[in-house]
Order: sequence, then structure tokens, then C-alpha cells
Amino acid sequence: MTSKLIETALETANETKAIAFGPDVLKAVGPMFADLFPTHQALVVADENTFAVAGEAVLASLTEAGVVQVEDPYIFPGTPTLYAGYENVEILREHLRPLENTVVVSLGAGTLNDIAKLASGELGREYINVCMAASVDGFASFGASISRDGFKITRNCPAPAGLVMDFRVIQEAPARLTATGYGDLIEKIPAGADWILADELGVEPIDPYTWELVQGPLRESLGDPQAIADADEAAIAKLGEGQLMSGLAMQSLQSSRPASGAGHQFSHCWEMEGHGLDWEPPLSHGFKVGIGTIASCAMWEEFLKLDVADFDVERALAAVKSPAEIEANVRSALIPRIADEAVKNSLGKRIDGEELRDRIELLKEKWPVIKERCAKQLVTAAEAMQMLKTAGAPYHPELIDISIEKLKKTYFDAQMIRPRYTILDILNELGILEEIVERLFSPEGFWGQHPTA
Repeated sequence: MTSKLIETALETANETKAIAFGPDVLKAVGPMFADLFPTHQALVVADENTFAVAGEAVLASLTEAGVVQVEDPYIFPGTPTLYAGYENVEILREHLRPLENTVVVSLGAGTLNDIAKLASGELGREYINVCMAASVDGFASFGASISRDGFKITRNCPAPAGLVMDFRVIQEAPARLTATGYGDLIEKIPAGADWILADELGVEPIDPYTWELVQGPLRESLGDPQAIADADEAAIAKLGEGQLMSGLAMQSLQSSRPASGAGHQFSHCWEMEGHGLDWEPPLSHGFKVGIGTIASCAMWEEFLKLDVADFDVERALAAVKSPAEIEANVRSALIPRIADEAVKNSLGKRIDGEELRDRIELLKEKWPVIKERCAKQLVTAAEAMQMLKTAGAPYHPELIDISIEKLKKTYFDAQMIRPRYTILDILNELGILEEIVERLFSPEGFWGQHPTA
């Protein structure tokens, strides 16, 4: 079974060639492998937990399809939780290197799949993923989120050539993995508003096709957080479809723009600082992104309260910092291993003079349309908080050990670290980012009214 939406998206995926999506589709692994890699051998890669759930069924499917398995499955320990560290990529890569003509079949969604993806990618090999949880959209996209020397970034490598997502398997995944998937997916809402803004200001036009791949199923995927918390099969399947479509959209556009906005930049700040990597289990990407989503939605609410009279060109021009000031600010705010890239990104986004004047005049002209489109796209910060809480995900920064003071600082840090144009950048260009953030943390502001969980 494959939905028509997925079949359409598969036609434009750059790297994924086959998808099996539905109930009881583990039996499709063998035929898919035989079709994609008729002259290759298979190596199943799992951890003790994922192998216990699906390992025997996958091995049986490979055997029935006549696929030769080069050796016994490679199984990482299940306890403590497998860490997405580059050392594990190296271990698997060097195990795989001498196994010529061998393709990995990974049983995982987030960490284990990223390890298998990057190990295969570094050897120039394709691979197949059997998704074990609707925990992240990265299982269907290019790139792997891997930490090296305590620094977690997305490293380039191809998406899986084949994907298998069995409803029953992802339904039985641990509740925390499903909740982290909900946190990852909900950020597509304010990320859509960020893209609308960039589109209207002529910074980065919306690609209608990939927009629809993500935004089309999004509200249905997120629409019943209580059913998600209850592990309802239909709701979990919709969540999985939303994640899958997001990954395929990124493949099609060869960019994470359809799936990532300012909310993700909060998470990126914390991940690059190593926050939660030493937890057991490590603090998940989706849990951090969920908090970033609330932070982004709160900022959007304040922005949409403004009118054209608030967009003061002269104030904006007066607030422009010199390149030297920008570099000094970035280096004082961020740890050294983040700062070099952030300086480059911050300077790359800097505009002044007539370019800045023209952008603000365009903002004034387009404001009624921007306001209407973005208001329709967004949910309120309170709504996002309640959706996450109902789904069983962290809904306040304290719940992931981010203090209110740390969150406030992250509003400024997040603007520095990525080249992507978001609400953070227009507020910065207007010279009112600090004012908006102060408003959010005042007694009357969103975070002032939600100081604790």
C-alpha cells in the first residue's frame, strides 16, 4: 500500500526510488531489495530494541526474496540508548568497508538510521531504511544529524534508496518517539509562515509543489494530538505520512526550506551547544523543535499586531550594525565552534542603505497580504503549547531544562546561526527584534504569562 500523495512525491524524489507504506509491509523489504539491488548482498543493521521488534520479519522477507545476507545482522547495544556520535558512524563504516557489493538495510528512524545513512554515504553506497517510529522527518531526507567532538550538525549524505514504513511497527514505538515526531512536525506550521514572508519579500520564492507536499497533509497529521498520545493506529499513520512527505519534499527541492523555519533554529542553537546530548536517553531533536515552535509562534503573534506605521525606515537604517560590530556580537554571544559559521551567515544576511529601504517599502506594500496569509497559516503560541502537551511532548522550556533566561537569549542567537530568511531576520532588519523579545518576556507577554510549566 502506498498513498497517492506518496506515489506523486516519489516521482520527484532525487534519491528514494521505492516506498512501501501501510499495515504489515515488513514483508515488502525483501522484494524491494531484490528489485533495487539485484546483484548485491544485504547487511541488516539494527540495535537490540529495533531488532527485537522487526528483525526476524525483515530477515525472513529477505530470505524469501532470495536476497543473500553477507553475514549475521550488525546489532548495536540497546542500552544505553544509541548515541548519534560520529564514532558510531566510523565503527559501522569500517565494518561495512570490506564487505564488497553489500547494501545496508537499517532498522531505525532517527539515530540508528542517521548512522547507517552516513556510513553508507561515506562509502558511496545506497541503502534501504525500515522506519521504526514516526519520530523525525530525516529518515526520508538527505543528510544525517551526527555529533562530532560534542558538536551536532547535519552532514551531507544521500537519502535511502528504499523506504519501508509499517503502520503497526510505528504504532508500537515508544510513546516518547511518537511525541518527538509530533514536536518535529508541528514546526512546519510557523516554518510555512517564514516561507510566505520570504516569498512576499522576494527573498526566496515558494515552490508550490514542495509547499503542497508538506503543507497539504500537515493539518490532518497534527489534527488529533490526543489520538497520537493514545497511539491510535490511524493517527500514528497520518503522523508518519506527514513526516514522510516532509522528507520527500526536502529531497525534491534539495533544501530543508519546506520543512524548517525559525523554530528549528532554536533547536539548532541548543544542539550545537550540546544541550541534552548527555541525557539518557539523549534529549531528542523533536522535543527541542517543539519548544522552538512555541517560541516562533509567540513572535509571529507580536509581529502580526503591527501595522505599516510601525515599519520605520529611518529607525531601521539607524539600527544597522557594521560588519565589525556584527562579528563582535556573534563572537560574544556564541561559543567558538559555532561562531565562525554564524559570522559568515550573519554577514551574508546583512543589508543596508537603499537595499534595506527598498525591502521595508516592499514590506509596507505587501503587509496586508503577508498579514492575511500568515495569520491563516499560523496557530497561536498557546494553541501550539496545548497541542504539544496533549500529544505528550514537552510544552515548556523548563521541561527540557532550558531556563526562561536561556530561552530569551536564544531568540537573538537563533537569528545569527543560519542563512535562511525567517521572521527573526525581518525583525532584525526593522531594528525591533530586541523590542519584540522584551515584549514577549514582559509580565503582559506570552512568556511573562507562562514563566513556568
